[in-house]
Amino acid sequence: MDYFFSPASPEHQKREKAKARELRQSQWWKQELGKGQCYHCGERFKPADLTMDHLIPIARGGKSNKNNCVPSCKECNSKKGYKTRAEMALEGLSQSSTSDSSGSESE
Repeated sequence: MDYFFSPASPEHQKREKAKARELRQSQWWKQELGKGQCYHCGERFKPADLTMDHLIPIARGGKSNKNNCVPSCKECNSKKGYKTRAEMALEGLSQSSTSDSSGSESE
């Protein structure tokens, strides 16, 4: 599923990426990583295997702050890309309805 969005300005992206680098050094972020849990899939990981994910991506105007940054495993973060949680949920619904309908056709 393709999504259309107008990217945030290069200045915004540069500023927020710098803030994200600072946030990664904070005690708060270290505590989040220490929990060892991916926000998206709920699986447990070593802190070194978790990345910082922006719920609203920087490229789409998101901020680098405690309300928008969560620990994510590399697989979930890559899968999410520039999508929002709502788009991820819609994609999941779309895939499940496709698999449901294909399963009922064979009966």
